[in-house]
Amino acid sequence: DIGDIIRGKDLFRGYNEKDQEEKKQLQDNKKGVFAKIHEELKDAKEHYKDEDDREKNFFQLREDWWTANRATIWEALTCEANGTYIRNTCNDSADEKGPSVARNKCTCNNGDVPTYKDYVPQFLR
Repeated sequence: DIGDIIRGKDLFRGYNEKDQEEKKQLQDNKKGVFAKIHEELKDAKEHYKDEDDREKNFFQLREDWWTANRATIWEALTCEANGTYIRNTCNDSADEKGPSVARNKCTCNNGDVPTYKDYVPQFLR
């Protein structure tokens, strides 16, 4: 999913050479994007400096960026979504009968994003 791709944890290797080449291109693009983000950091720049990371992947920066921006990304992805989320995932039901369905642009009634599976390892989803 998008969170795994951003954080560099996507397990998909590609079905063929074309898929693998596209994934490599995506990885290279992400390196460039996060290198620019890293370059623009001021006070936190040293926090993300990792001398062992010769490939300049910025994995911790990616994790932190995803944590800070995942709700905005979800909003952008679902801004025109009129459907409901596939399962009862919201803990905002007033009657306390259990989880409710995300109906408002795939968002819970209280505004929460129902992406609790973000941090479940991909092979377990």
